[in-house]
Amino acid sequence: MSADWHWEYDPDHDHVAGGLPAYVVAEVERLAGQLVDLASTGVDVSELGNGPRSGGLRRMDAAGGWFYFLVAPREPLVIIVRIVPPFDAL
Repeated sequence: MSADWHWEYDPDHDHVAGGLPAYVVAEVERLAGQLVDLASTGVDVSELGNGPRSGGLRRMDAAGGWFYFLVAPREPLVIIVRIVPPFDAL
């Protein structure tokens, strides 16, 4: 197990980002990279975005839509579980 923070799609890229416009996926991946960078410096990223409580499912705006993510500090991993594109991209 690596001690370096990273991010992944769950269950996989095709399920979460398949068929979405490239600019939406690129923005989500950019923001996921920034979450990883922040977590690597010691910032508790489970507090970022919107959600009912820290440590649970979080929502973050991206490219006119939003995405949902979870933080697994024991892994250490940011998990992208769903991307909702802007309405005009549907």
